[in-house]
Amino acid sequence: MDINVSLLKEICEIAGAPGFEKRVRDLVIELVTPLSDEVKVDNLGNVIAIKKGKRNPDQKKVMVAAHMDEIGFIVTHIDDNGFLRFHTLGGFDPKTLTAQRVIVHGKEDLVGVMGSKPIHVMSQEEKTKLPKTTDFFIDLGMPKSQVEKVISIGDPVTRDRELIEMGDCVNCKSIDNRVAVFILIETLKKLENPAYDVYATFTVQEEVGIRGANVAAHGINPDFGIALDTTIAFDVPGAQAHEKVTELGKGTAIKIMDASTICDYRMVEFMKQTANKQSITWQPEILTAGGTDTAGVQRMGKHGAIAGAISIPTRHLHQVIEMAHKQDIADSISLLTACLEQVDQYDWKH
Repeated sequence: MDINVSLLKEICEIAGAPGFEKRVRDLVIELVTPLSDEVKVDNLGNVIAIKKGKRNPDQKKVMVAAHMDEIGFIVTHIDDNGFLRFHTLGGFDPKTLTAQRVIVHGKEDLVGVMGSKPIHVMSQEEKTKLPKTTDFFIDLGMPKSQVEKVISIGDPVTRDRELIEMGDCVNCKSIDNRVAVFILIETLKKLENPAYDVYATFTVQEEVGIRGANVAAHGINPDFGIALDTTIAFDVPGAQAHEKVTELGKGTAIKIMDASTICDYRMVEFMKQTANKQSITWQPEILTAGGTDTAGVQRMGKHGAIAGAISIPTRHLHQVIEMAHKQDIADSISLLTACLEQVDQYDWKH
């Protein structure tokens, strides 16, 4: 169950809202360059680290996609008192914004807080209704004259929360999807004998519509595709058995479908067989709401790809307290490594 928690912490805590991934991209490039035969960055900002296959006379390509971006915000207005209004970049449950610190990335980073109307002055109706994102503003503790020296309309905003270990789990903002970035990097370290050419692709703008994966897959034109992303672990009080999707500590998850993709049955079976042969604990995943880079990897190449996904069970998704189990992370690394080394040993024609 040993994983490099310090590296995961660095990857999770660095900023990278959709469309503003430069900081996390620079870190990824630094980490993957010594592990790869070639590293490219496309016009959209996807990082593509290529590791050549050892048994590849037909020049087959496997694209593995892990998105670098995290849900965040963008500044839309600075009012006369220096308070910021914002628009969301990605999907938020508004009630999770209450009492949170954020970082506004202007000419320098400024810490702010998500403010809203105090309960003491709310009407009875306001106390009982669900909050909206427009009920919140960002308070930097500065007058407008000071704010405008550093912050401009269009600056990105990310959430402020450090990674900690809790029992056998890790907890942080942006486990979605930095844990997959971590898994792909750790796999590149372990991958000594890839069967086919591996295109380890760290994509941008997944949280706002799978944009990076679409562009990357079109350029790579993979024969096979594996996406890496978190998935819901609704294994908490009040959840019915059929609602859980996955459970923490029950192994890596092999995606069967999500809202944007029905995984290729051959890839699903290959992953299951590989996990069983390697004694890797796994669980099936059907996610009926929410899409992933699997869609872009599967469909945006010129000929389509035989595609599936390895998913990391995660509690409290799209909050700042996302939680994943260290053994599930380790199992995901093991399964991805085995799949990339054995992809040429499966009968893909059946």
